[in-house]
Amino acid sequence: MISIKRILFPTDFSECAEHALKYAISLATTHEAKLYVLHVITELNIPLGLGVSAYPLSEIYDDMEKEAQKKIQHLIPLQFQGKVEVENIVIRGTPFLEIIRAAKKYGIDLITIATHGRTGLSHAILGSTAERVVGMSPCPVLCVKHPEHEFVLP
Repeated sequence: MISIKRILFPTDFSECAEHALKYAISLATTHEAKLYVLHVITELNIPLGLGVSAYPLSEIYDDMEKEAQKKIQHLIPLQFQGKVEVENIVIRGTPFLEIIRAAKKYGIDLITIATHGRTGLSHAILGSTAERVVGMSPCPVLCVKHPEHEFVLP
């Protein structure tokens, strides 16, 4: 029997992630597992001399973190609050690396992650966080795509 006691749900607060959250909550409820909700603030690559000195980068990150903390607090629907143990985590870094680090740090049994379904040039340029997580994860990964992005056979 597979024991799922700790589930990691990385979110970018997108519609796709919102859909994947339903799976994470359902699995956490069914298995009486703790749900770790993770948001990674991506490091900014701002060239020097573009007016950053007027508003220090540290303040930009502080504002981003405060906004993420507000959003993450409201992700779990009211009907599941108190039924699912949740730990919210907001960190800064490269998303796929921080997801892997969190999975190792918290002894995660399952990662439930949204996939945006990018293809072609956008996939080549932006990469796929979900794909990288699957390739490097220390545990099983459930990739959930949004139903609006499903292929329909002719």
